[in-house]
Amino acid sequence: MLHISRGLLTLLLMLLEWTRPGRASPLRPICDLRVLKHFIEEAKDAEAAMLTCKEGCGLPEPVTVPQTKVDFNVWERKNAPEQAKEVQSGLWLLSQAVGSLRGSVTDATLHSHIDNSLRNIFSIGQVLRSLNFQVFLRAPCQEYPPPGVGVSGAETWRVSSASELLQVHVNFLRGKVHLLLSNAAVCQQGGS
Repeated sequence: MLHISRGLLTLLLMLLEWTRPGRASPLRPICDLRVLKHFIEEAKDAEAAMLTCKEGCGLPEPVTVPQTKVDFNVWERKNAPEQAKEVQSGLWLLSQAVGSLRGSVTDATLHSHIDNSLRNIFSIGQVLRSLNFQVFLRAPCQEYPPPGVGVSGAETWRVSSASELLQVHVNFLRGKVHLLLSNAAVCQQGGS
């Protein structure tokens, strides 16, 4: 219950800041990496819970997930918009895959972890929005790019188990999301 409350509180605070009446300027950048660390810890909790599950906790079919390996030479040659697009595409893939998992899991405790993971993926999208990476989204109502937009076959792979999926979730947050957020230009200029 405490994990759900913290996740909801984080999301609520971000949304309240974003929707504050009379606010003409964009959302203030969220540069504190402790926010990401919190999401990583909750993703690890979901992964640990999945490893203890014995029944009713599988994927109905293999799902496409973002590649978590980072070739630092390639990553550093990409500009910030390209990096942001890759992370947003990965978040979209994760949201689709975790959503698929949610539909197939029957364990109530795991439902709680999966719901929390979905909320956290959305919240990370809000963090990216606060850093002005939202210009790369194609449609206003679309949280992440659709398949094929910024996602090549080399940037994805398929997993067939729930524990693999949640491990990818953790590694994607610890890898590409962390790199993007820790090097965001707005945060280097003294953002909060």
